[in-house]
Amino acid sequence: MRFLIVRTDIRTAADTDIAAAWADGGLLRDETTAPEPRRQIVHAEDRDAALLLARALATVGAVRSGRQRVKVLPLDEPPAVHQQWWESTGT
Repeated sequence: MRFLIVRTDIRTAADTDIAAAWADGGLLRDETTAPEPRRQIVHAEDRDAALLLARALATVGAVRSGRQRVKVLPLDEPPAVHQQWWESTGT
């Protein structure tokens, strides 16, 4: 399964926007329509490599100080490896 590791800027939100979203039960941000500005993008072929790269990007000073964040996004659907419990017991 492939992954995309993205380092983005964090958008600040006004207190009134946070209060309005909390009161209405809505979303403060919608990443599908207005994603955060990207700073760096890295591709990984498996989960272990993606997490290793994410940890490396998390050492950047802007991430550690809270001005940026690191996101790990799956690009493919995970393979179906889970078997139903009744199929594994043979009943």
